[in-house]
Amino acid sequence: AMGYAGYAPGNKVAESLSPLQRALQSLPLEKAQEILELLEKLTRNVVRNPGEDKFRRVKLSGAKMVAALAEAPTMMDVLQEMGWVAEEDCVVLPPSVRLAHEVHVVAIIDAKDYFKKEMENERRRQLRAGKTGDADKEQVLKQMELDRKEKDAEGPVTHGSVAQKLGDGPNIMRAGDVGIGKSSGG
Repeated sequence: AMGYAGYAPGNKVAESLSPLQRALQSLPLEKAQEILELLEKLTRNVVRNPGEDKFRRVKLSGAKMVAALAEAPTMMDVLQEMGWVAEEDCVVLPPSVRLAHEVHVVAIIDAKDYFKKEMENERRRQLRAGKTGDADKEQVLKQMELDRKEKDAEGPVTHGSVAQKLGDGPNIMRAGDVGIGKSSGG
C-alpha cells in the first residue's frame, strides 16, 4: 500500500520548521520542560483573555522570569518570535498581536513532545555509553573490596559452626491439645 503522494508509509518528508518552532527547540534540553510550562501559561492567559492588559505585560524582574531567563537566555528569542516586545523591565504584547491557540499553544505543546523525546534519547545515549549508575556501581565495588580485605585479615576459618541450645524452643500448641478434632461421640 502506498501512502500520500506515492511515498511508502513511514517515509515522512521532513517538514521545515517555522521560526517559532525553531526558537522553541533552541531552549536548553535540561530546563526545557520548566520553561515551556511557563511559556504555555503566559500564552494561554493571553489567548483566554486577549483584551486583559495584565496578561499582555510580564515583568522580567519576577522571580520565575529571572530564573527562567538565567537558565535559558533563548527564552527571550521565543517571546520575541511570538510578538512580545522588550521594554525596560518587562515584555509587552502589543494590542495588534493576537496569539492563537491553534498556532502558539499548539507549538508549545509540540515543543514539549519534542523535548520529551530528546530527553528519552539522551537517557538512552547515556545508558549506551555506560555513564549512568557508574558512581553507584563504583561505590558498591569499593565496598565489596573492603569487605574482602576485612575477611582476609580475620584469617582462614579453622573450625566449623557449632549448633547452640537456645532453650525449649517455641511454645507450640496443637489443635488436639485444646480439643479440636477430637470426637466426643455425640
